[in-house]
Amino acid sequence: MPGFVLLVRDRQDGDPAMRVGFTVTKKIGNAVVRNRMKRRLRALSRELLPSAGVAGADHVLIGRNGGIERDFALLRTELAKALKKVVR
Repeated sequence: MPGFVLLVRDRQDGDPAMRVGFTVTKKIGNAVVRNRMKRRLRALSRELLPSAGVAGADHVLIGRNGGIERDFALLRTELAKALKKVVR
């Protein structure tokens, strides 16, 4: 199971800007753990979304339970794979 879920929705408003949102539920852990997960998701999105994201769409990354322990390189490959699926 991946460390996050990616939701992408086209806004259909003619604006080519990408918007990004992050959420991590309290089920994941305390505030320190949730904030660490959000920082990891932000770093991933800064790295991959400008080149592989969908223009004019909202991207929401939802942190999952295994995302904190998971290697950052593995999370990067999972996000790249998810973005390729969305583009298709």
